[in-house]
Amino acid sequence: QVQLVESGGGLVQPGGSLRLSCAASGFTLDYYAIGWFRQAPGKEREGVSCISSSDGSTYYADSVKGRFTISRDNAKNTVYLQMNSLKPDDTAVYFCAAGAFWGTTQSDYTYWGQGTQVTVSS
Repeated sequence: QVQLVESGGGLVQPGGSLRLSCAASGFTLDYYAIGWFRQAPGKEREGVSCISSSDGSTYYADSVKGRFTISRDNAKNTVYLQMNSLKPDDTAVYFCAAGAFWGTTQSDYTYWGQGTQVTVSS
C-alpha cells in the first residue's frame, strides 16, 4: 500500500523549533520530488518547501526562507522539514507530498500524507 505519513507536529512557543518527518511506505522516495505544504484555518493550502529527486535542489517560500530546512534521507525513505524560529503565522496543518515534478504546483504531486498539526502559541 502506497502511503506517506507525517509526524513531528505539536504545540510550540514562538521562537521554538520542530522537525517534521514524512515517511514513505509502498514506494521509494528516491525517485520523487517531495513537497511540504501547509493549510492554516480559513486559508488555502500553500507550498512551503520542496526538494528535487535528482540533484537535491531545494525551494523555500519567502515566508519561511532562512528558518526552515528541507532534507531527505533516502536510506530511511524519509524527508524532513526542520522548522526553526517558529512564528504564530506558521500555525497550520502541514502535509508532505510526492510527485514527478519539483515545485509548488499541487497538481504535480501524486501521493499525499494525512497532515500533521503545528501550533505556535505562547
